[in-house]
Amino acid sequence: MTDKLKLYLDLIRWNRPAGWLLLLWPSLAALWVAEGGFPGWHLVGVFTLGTILMRSAGCCINDVADRDFDKHVKRTANRPVTSGRIGTREALAVGAVLALGAFGLVLTTNPATIAWSFAALAVTLIYPYAKRFVSMPQAVLGVAFSLGIPMAFAAVQGQVPLLAWGLLLGNLFWVLAYDTEYAMVDRDDDLRIGMKTSAITLGPWDVPAIMGFYAAYLWIWAWLLDAAQQGLWFWLAWLASVGQVAWHFLLIRHRTREGCFKAFRLNHWLGFSVFVGVVLSYQ
Repeated sequence: MTDKLKLYLDLIRWNRPAGWLLLLWPSLAALWVAEGGFPGWHLVGVFTLGTILMRSAGCCINDVADRDFDKHVKRTANRPVTSGRIGTREALAVGAVLALGAFGLVLTTNPATIAWSFAALAVTLIYPYAKRFVSMPQAVLGVAFSLGIPMAFAAVQGQVPLLAWGLLLGNLFWVLAYDTEYAMVDRDDDLRIGMKTSAITLGPWDVPAIMGFYAAYLWIWAWLLDAAQQGLWFWLAWLASVGQVAWHFLLIRHRTREGCFKAFRLNHWLGFSVFVGVVLSYQ
């Protein structure tokens, strides 16, 4: 049982929390914006636990869908499903249990949020297969990783206003930035096996595009949050975010596997900085 539990934890990337943190920070920030301040512990708990569960379920689905490709990629060849240590049915069963747990949390909110959870599940199921047909599947992941924003507004206000869509668009650019960094790590393997990624599609423009994506993300959120009217602490949080983007440029400019992977893994700190800026804007 202990060995099986270790396999399950490996399957859901438990030792790599960066994945669910990338989902969490924009969702929590959207809760604060929708409420105009602290949204209450119930919604914070639902979105935090729900994010962890759904990201874990997504890992199960992704590993099953990519099992024949992952064996040819250095970084993923030893994943539990790819290596045969966990069967596909077993992995899907684990994912289903996790998704049902997340849905149980959503049921404690309101009908609008419940309806949006089905859209989020649909995109989660579609994304693993987008890499076969879409030249920039990171855009599909961007939608999947941004749907917590309209869900947050639905949970607080019972509707999804135009502001939520603007924040979703901004967050989409952030996902494009960090997942292109991630794709740069596996570019040589992906080219060999015929996988489609933004790193391959952008070619020599990958680094400039990533910097543009980051700039669009920070600018859109600052504009929508009426940054000109915010106080010093908000601007300090944004300055910290800009500083991290500059650091990422230094990490990825030579396109080394180590530098790109480090930049990707550190992105949750950028999301945290933006979240802090949002929280401080309501103090």
